[in-house]
Amino acid sequence: MATVLILFEDKQVKNLFPLTYTRPVYDLRCGILTLGQKIRSNYPGVESVFFTRGYLKDVVKQNHPTHLVNELPENVDKALFVNGRVLENNLAQLLPLEGEDAVYKNGDVIIAARLSGENLKKALGDLTSFVPEENLQSFTEKETEIKYVTYQWDLVSRNGEQIIVDFDKLVDRSKPMNLGKVYAGVNMIQPNNIFIDEGAKVKPGVVLDAEEGPIYIAKGATVMANAVIEGPCYIGEKTKIKVAAKIYENTSIGPVCKVGGEVEESIIHSYSNKQHDGFLGHAYLGQWVNLGADTNNSDLKNNYGNVKVFINDEPVDSGSMFVGLTMGDHSKSGINTMFNTGTVVGFCANVFGGNFPPKYIPSFAWGGAESMQTYDLQKAMQVAERVMARRDIKFTEADKALFTHIFEMTKAEREKRNM
Repeated sequence: MATVLILFEDKQVKNLFPLTYTRPVYDLRCGILTLGQKIRSNYPGVESVFFTRGYLKDVVKQNHPTHLVNELPENVDKALFVNGRVLENNLAQLLPLEGEDAVYKNGDVIIAARLSGENLKKALGDLTSFVPEENLQSFTEKETEIKYVTYQWDLVSRNGEQIIVDFDKLVDRSKPMNLGKVYAGVNMIQPNNIFIDEGAKVKPGVVLDAEEGPIYIAKGATVMANAVIEGPCYIGEKTKIKVAAKIYENTSIGPVCKVGGEVEESIIHSYSNKQHDGFLGHAYLGQWVNLGADTNNSDLKNNYGNVKVFINDEPVDSGSMFVGLTMGDHSKSGINTMFNTGTVVGFCANVFGGNFPPKYIPSFAWGGAESMQTYDLQKAMQVAERVMARRDIKFTEADKALFTHIFEMTKAEREKRNM
């Protein structure tokens, strides 16, 4: 029987909180595609299934209705497991679909496993949400140099490279590159490096500068007058780039966003808004985020030292001078909000007020530098339902269960701060 591809999560997915509170790690975007889309593109025609944490199962099914979640097709006897944190440009060459049973490790990280028959049954155990790592210890091990991500800044630092890689996968340069409507007065630098899909509009005065990397403008996107976009850059479906926006290199903006002001080397997942002036740099925003007018983040310390970032409420040296804001899904900032270098905002937080708020803001926090209290769960869900309805997306029972679970799992962080 043909081999099935299994995308799985390991326990280090917690290092990518708050972004992975609400999604499997393989649904994070880097470049144009998500990690999972990249992995699957290496094995065309192969059936893929998703393994994830138990509380995410219903949401993953909701978002991937054509795929099995935490279960296999009947009579499967062979499987290639791939860790959802893998980010490798030559994956199929380094990890062929067919071959002998083995577990592939990069240091202590299980990257992949190719298993069949009784080995496959042993690895799956009772089909728990994580593929138990201890179940993979008894098989033949092989060392590999396949790359993976550990923290959000790994995604941001590799975003420009991944836009280029994904662009070359998705775009056939021998065919027309402009399928949308480009108005008179648009300046395109190196147009053979610019793809504009059907239904997209690029208004007068726009500068598309693809000299340093490609620009991909997806279906139905609009780039309003006098905006400047530097490649590598990805603008997602139905996203609107506002008047005179400055979108610098190595930036990915997912579907159905509204973005203005100044953005540099950042990833904005989807359904998120940064409509107004203000700087966003070396940042990663989840879904349904809204940044109020003149929200700014710092991405460089005044002493040019490495930025420390709170991961799971503990400081971690990023090893980088440039780390900006990380903000989980459904979080918001008020007007004139200032975020320090490496600030982390959890899921469904509402941040406002003068001065710099703390560098670690728990999920369901309400407030800022002066004080914080717990954001009432029922009110938070009511707001989310209103926000999603504006995009004709229903707030489902699965979404409600997800909010409730995250509220409980992050309770200790709020209690630590007497919220």
